Amino acid sequence: MYNLLKNLFDFFSALALCIIFAPLIFIISIVIFFDIGKPIFFTQERTGKNGKAFWIIKFRTMNNNFDSNGKLSSDKSRISNSGKYLRKLSIDELPTLINILKGDMSFVGPRPILHEYYTNNLYDNHQKQRFNVRTGITGWAQVNGRNKLSWEEKFDLDIWYVKNKSFYLDIKIILKTIIKILDNTDVNSSNNDTMKKFKGSNNEK
Repeated sequence: MYNLLKNLFDFFSALALCIIFAPLIFIISIVIFFDIGKPIFFTQERTGKNGKAFWIIKFRTMNNNFDSNGKLSSDKSRISNSGKYLRKLSIDELPTLINILKGDMSFVGPRPILHEYYTNNLYDNHQKQRFNVRTGITGWAQVNGRNKLSWEEKFDLDIWYVKNKSFYLDIKIILKTIIKILDNTDVNSSNNDTMKKFKGSNNEK
């Protein structure tokens, strides 16, 4: 029953939000175009349920500036003017609604992270349990520290969610997420920082 309710909630809620936010998505697309040009959207291969790869879709929030050595500048220095606000308000992920409609993701679940970590076999058997459910736009780790947490702490919270998942818990996480976005508290280590790369459990300790 839980899986049925979750699937119905995800699909119809994502469909409704796509319709409601269509004008906003159009406006944001124009702003990004005039700020940093094309492409408007950012896509990246992430790991979904059962280790299956998919391409996540977000608004692009970084430019392609290079340093004096011809290498891409740091993530933090490449965040665009529009990207700062999109990230602060967490609306850079509006296009991710498409991933929910496609069944790649859910509203609630462990966050989808780079697929290269999975293909490089960086997870231990305990951590792989996070892939027993669909990944989400928000999750238990996101409302309990997000980028302030270490990878190990995130994985532990993800697995706690997998073992205790319920429709009530999903609604609770969604409400806590909305509150944290509005308060702009305990959501990110910094609005403009990105999480350091995962190097494998043995290398994180």
